[in-house]
Amino acid sequence: MGAEHTQGIAGRTPGIAGRTPKLVGTAWGLLVLNTLGSAGAKTIVPLPRSLIQMVTMGALVAAFALALLVNLRLRVRAGAYLFLLTLLLVPSVISSADLESGFGALFRCARLALFVATLWLLSRWWDGGLTFVRHHIRMYFAVLASVAAGAVVSPGAAMPELYGGRLVGALWPLTPPQIGQYAAVIIGLTVLLVLGRRADRTSAVAVVVPALVLLALTHTRTATIGLLVGLALAIGSLVLTSAAARRFFVRAVGCAAVAAVGFGSAVQAWFLRGQSQENFTSLTGRAKVWDALLAAPRTTSEYLFGAGLGDKSFGGLPIDNSWLAVYHEQGVTGVALVAAFIVVLGGVALLRPPSLPRACAIFLISYCAIASYTEAGLGDASPYLLHLAVAASLLAAPAATAPLSTPELPRLSTPDVPRRRVPGRPRTSEVN
Repeated sequence: MGAEHTQGIAGRTPGIAGRTPKLVGTAWGLLVLNTLGSAGAKTIVPLPRSLIQMVTMGALVAAFALALLVNLRLRVRAGAYLFLLTLLLVPSVISSADLESGFGALFRCARLALFVATLWLLSRWWDGGLTFVRHHIRMYFAVLASVAAGAVVSPGAAMPELYGGRLVGALWPLTPPQIGQYAAVIIGLTVLLVLGRRADRTSAVAVVVPALVLLALTHTRTATIGLLVGLALAIGSLVLTSAAARRFFVRAVGCAAVAAVGFGSAVQAWFLRGQSQENFTSLTGRAKVWDALLAAPRTTSEYLFGAGLGDKSFGGLPIDNSWLAVYHEQGVTGVALVAAFIVVLGGVALLRPPSLPRACAIFLISYCAIASYTEAGLGDASPYLLHLAVAASLLAAPAATAPLSTPELPRLSTPDVPRRRVPGRPRTSEVN
């Protein structure tokens, strides 16, 4: 590998991204902390939910303050994703203003508005480079490191019977789907960085192997399918231009064929997680909640704008579907806006020429689209909106750099010196 490609996962992207202030990465990390949530398994040291909410909301306020500090001139990169995300605030506020969902709905609207405003401030550094990909990998790897530390300190608390022995966060309350999502995203992005020769293999192995172990321990089917399909689409976009991508694709297909033949029963048992066939086909009871939500009567206002931002549940049970959660809380208007920014990002990615940033964007967009079927989050401040924000930063056109202006030097006046005639040389006429 070349010298510029051996800086590890945490290395800087050459070019404009190298001039990104360090506080931008700090602000991004605080946004990640804000979206970790406050509900999950019991931790080793009991943490009051009010304390966790105070930490996460404080992180969002601090992220906005830092983003404003480094962007006092309010320079932003306009884009369809942020524009549509801002429009999503309209049905959120309209549905939450009547207080049918309580004051918590207005609080969630304020949180979403501050979240979107922070993304607008950070969009100044969205230049099509890999800067935010590296921030994303570093921050979620730190979260997974805390999960691994909790499993080492207290294996019983990290894999409780309440969750069927699946891995949870024992130091910070994280559910198995959350851990699986974070692991799948950083695995996919790191593999793509290696294929694009933007990360050395030693650093990549140090990230991918532990993340794979944690993903396997969570038994998260959605994250696994999203990882495999997202990587297949992303690598497929590089096959025609990258020999490394072609080799990896052939090897991956070969390994998948061997695994399907030799470990088919083990893979099937891992996916079933000890569930009955009926429970598996009903998506662990999610289908019953979805049917009840769709059958519930709604007023015209609720149909158009929803019932207000809530905790993504219906009848006390989690909805676990982004589209139905948006329909319930922000109505068909919210569904149309969410579909619009997914389609716009996907369309822009398809129109871009093959490149590593485009492949990373395709992976993130496809992963979010797949995960939206069994997980909520596309209509509120969540890791999924951060994943799509990274995709938008990768698809942004490089910022035009203004040419450096050279100061004009004062012209020195020189006295007129009469020209001396050389003897023997005839004079030339001024006019021919």
